[in-house]
Amino acid sequence: MASKITKYILLVALFVVAAFELSAQQSHRVVEYVNTVNPKQSVRKTETGIIITGKAPTARAMSGFHSKSSAAVACVECCSFYRSTLGEDINIYLAAIPSANSFYMPDAARSWIRSEADALNAIYASLDPSIKIVDVYSALAPHASEDIYSRTDHHWAPLGGYYAAQALAEVAGLPFNDLMHYERVEVPKYVGSMYSFSKDDAVLNSPETFVYFKPQNIDYTTTYITFTLSADRKSIVGESRPKEGVFFHNLKGGGAYCTFMGGDTKITQVRTATKNGRRMLIVKDSFGNAIPGYLFYTFEEIHVVDFRYFNKNLKKYIEDNGITDLVLAPHISFACSSSVMSKYKRLLTR
Repeated sequence: MASKITKYILLVALFVVAAFELSAQQSHRVVEYVNTVNPKQSVRKTETGIIITGKAPTARAMSGFHSKSSAAVACVECCSFYRSTLGEDINIYLAAIPSANSFYMPDAARSWIRSEADALNAIYASLDPSIKIVDVYSALAPHASEDIYSRTDHHWAPLGGYYAAQALAEVAGLPFNDLMHYERVEVPKYVGSMYSFSKDDAVLNSPETFVYFKPQNIDYTTTYITFTLSADRKSIVGESRPKEGVFFHNLKGGGAYCTFMGGDTKITQVRTATKNGRRMLIVKDSFGNAIPGYLFYTFEEIHVVDFRYFNKNLKKYIEDNGITDLVLAPHISFACSSSVMSKYKRLLTR
């Protein structure tokens, strides 16, 4: 009799915990950031659609976000497909990455774009409760006055990736080391991709310092499988054997963002001295490149693939490599794209 009562109590407790987790997931909401950095700054739009705020030597270039909140269904369905395909034994996280315009769009131009916060809230409201939310938007907002986004590149700055990695480690329930454990590396006179996108002299004449951080006092080994692309970069025509290399590449000039892993066209595996049995796989676009380098103290292994170039069956890759934690890290514009989310889904069935 006592055994039956104990089982009943455990079942009730599990039901309460599950109900609490479901309620917490459904009630998770992003509070839209109110721009306090440059709300009254001058703003204009180039012929190519790039939005320029301020003037040289500190101009900022941004792309707009134009997806309706209803487009969030693509991400919700993708996450549900990952859960149903992979089962319940793997931790799945969604770490959708916002754009600079969420934090630096002057008041005069707010009507030019749609709200990324609204899109994220639409995703979170319908997300499978078993998918763990890494709220990158809310992690970045308190740090908007810091250099979390590049002014001259369409990517965020490495510091933005740091705050996202910190939020991921917290959701995963794992330790995370702050920046005092890293070597700060500066690349001066950096002008990123936004000049080629805009052809605007204000961007060209607003160089910045690209700053990234290398983990110290931890042993790790990085192995790559590198893909060879066709001339039009639309298909993979070859791949290398696994080969050890450096995680941080010493790059200068406009290509400095490729410091992390040397770019996107490869499978990256990092084995660290953190022996806790946790093996993370991050599926990402180029924004996600800035996240893994902060997690060497957090995961035993870190695997990185880009949804545009990974040519294997992701489910089999997860099984073969004993992945315990899967992070889906699309840029918000990709999260709201049905075609991109379809590509994410096809990774599991190819």
